[in-house]
Amino acid sequence: MKYFNGFCLKNEKNFFKDYLEEKEFIVAGFSKGTCKALEYALECSERIDKLQLLSPAFFDVSEKFIELNINAFKKSKIDYIKNFLTKAGINQWIKENGKWKIDLEDIEIDYSCTEKELLGLFIFDWEKIRKVKNIKIEVFLGEYDKIISLKKAYKFFKNYGEVYLIKKSNHFLRS
Repeated sequence: MKYFNGFCLKNEKNFFKDYLEEKEFIVAGFSKGTCKALEYALECSERIDKLQLLSPAFFDVSEKFIELNINAFKKSKIDYIKNFLTKAGINQWIKENGKWKIDLEDIEIDYSCTEKELLGLFIFDWEKIRKVKNIKIEVFLGEYDKIISLKKAYKFFKNYGEVYLIKKSNHFLRS
């Protein structure tokens, strides 16, 4: 399996072990990683049987929303990341050496994430998914996801593959 991490994250793959299939010809990603997984699937010349998209970064937001988020990120990347991940469903935090650390399994924050990557979350062109051929697509959405445009994501992705709505769960597919 080829896996792509979420925005500003490392090592969160095990967090999704209930949903991921650890097989050779599967590509998967979480949140921001779903954008990378889709692009990889479109560019890869090797065999891919399945594309697993966990809480895809599917946004339908205004330019004002994007501007506010980019400015908040510029003002304090550390606080922005903590607030973003808290809204997504992470509540276990420790502060070490002036930086927040997730106190949960092996998940780490990748503070090298950039403003450009954040912008990419908001403006990713999901219409590219139409170009996927001969690859099964599975999409997992959390019923109480406060990060993405959930109803619009469900309506969009049901045209391209199987969509699973995980009851009473957040962006991290946990209740």
